Amino acid sequence: EYLSGEDPYLGSQLVKAYVQGVQSEGVFAVMKHWVFNQQETNRGSETPLDEDSVVDDKTAWELYYPPFQAAIDAGVSAAMCAYNKVDGVYACSNKKQLRILREQMGFKGFIQSDWWATRSTSVAMGLDQEMPGIGSGEKSHGAFFTANSLEAANQTAVDEAAKRILAVIYRMNLSSDAQCTPPRCKAWFLKKVSSPAHVALARSAAAKSVVLLKNEGAMLPLSNRSVSTIAIIGAAADSPSFDPNGQGQ
Repeated sequence: EYLSGEDPYLGSQLVKAYVQGVQSEGVFAVMKHWVFNQQETNRGSETPLDEDSVVDDKTAWELYYPPFQAAIDAGVSAAMCAYNKVDGVYACSNKKQLRILREQMGFKGFIQSDWWATRSTSVAMGLDQEMPGIGSGEKSHGAFFTANSLEAANQTAVDEAAKRILAVIYRMNLSSDAQCTPPRCKAWFLKKVSSPAHVALARSAAAKSVVLLKNEGAMLPLSNRSVSTIAIIGAAADSPSFDPNGQGQ
């Protein structure tokens, strides 16, 4: 949803190149968020007001699924399920939507939760990996995918989840190419790898990606002789960026 908003054609075109570009460098790509994660309001409030997306099949296949289908066709390695509910069921426990990914769209990778998005030990529903948080699920709850919980779960489902994760590791050759093995990765993660060329490229890309950095060639009918103030209207004008850890993005 971040690449193209609600434009299914644009999203489908962009995602193919993105997935292939990322994975050509030996890094597996994750498509997110599955699915219908189209708003921030109440997206993970952990109350009965949690956002619930109700989308009919025709709209789903015509508007929301195409970019995901394009990512799958490009060989994406993993999918991340969302915070929101779909038809009253949390996305990471939504057996119908997780089965659509695999059985109707042909997804061969593994499914991981967003941070704090796991609500149960839903491996039998199709979730393969729980990502962490400050206590997952409702934040007051510990991890759901513990050794004891998985031992009590359907063992066929647990085996299938492990196979899907291992398949990505071996397909991407991560067992040989990984630069470090957790938890001994801090030094590698904090290693300074930037160079003057990297900095120059980042600055150039940022400048070129701004839609209108300055009004060159009088592209817009604005002049300091006739315009003294410009109003920016809407909630986005002063809304803070969202980050679960409290940092700006």
